[in-house]
Amino acid sequence: MIELIILILIAYIVGSTPTSIIVSRLKYKTDIREHGSGNAGATNVFRTFGWKPALFVTVVDVFKGWLPSYVAGNLQSDTILFGSNPDGLMIIAGFAAVLGHTYTVFAGFKGGKGVGTLAGVLIALFPIALPICLLVFIITLIFTGIVSLGSMLAASALPITLFIIEGINPDAQISLTLRVFALLIPAFVIFTHRSNIKRMIDGTENRFEKARIFKKKK
Repeated sequence: MIELIILILIAYIVGSTPTSIIVSRLKYKTDIREHGSGNAGATNVFRTFGWKPALFVTVVDVFKGWLPSYVAGNLQSDTILFGSNPDGLMIIAGFAAVLGHTYTVFAGFKGGKGVGTLAGVLIALFPIALPICLLVFIITLIFTGIVSLGSMLAASALPITLFIIEGINPDAQISLTLRVFALLIPAFVIFTHRSNIKRMIDGTENRFEKARIFKKKK
């Protein structure tokens, strides 16, 4: 039990690294939360600073989800709780990182939406499903310009994707633990995007084509 608690705490700390805040403060001498939507995520970094820092933030955020999950899946321990269920252990560690990203201890428990970090967890768990979810995101973004909608639909596509993969390849090893996790992911992503949903209903949600590049005052 102690080993599991330590794993969760380490994963949470890794996920809590506030990438966008660090980038905005070190490179632009400001706080990303004071610009755009006020969210400490890659999308707001793109709107505020441009695609290069946003790409860096995205890669790091994905890595924050992948690393704890990968390490948990390769632990050589017979005593750790859930040690006999690698998928379960990877999900616990990965989701702890996602919670760290979303509710970072280093920034008043206010972080990003968790989508990139969840993608990292999925890469560690079942990477073959990621391209389909990513395609759903891209198609949604092209037709609507709304990143938040693309994120929610991509997350919602995961359980359907697993069902399709299993239908095409009955030998695909999709554990019950992964199936349950895939059903919970859309609920979590929709929850973290609840403010975006309200703005979509009001017709005030930001669109991709309206992105603004932040320029420092001279």
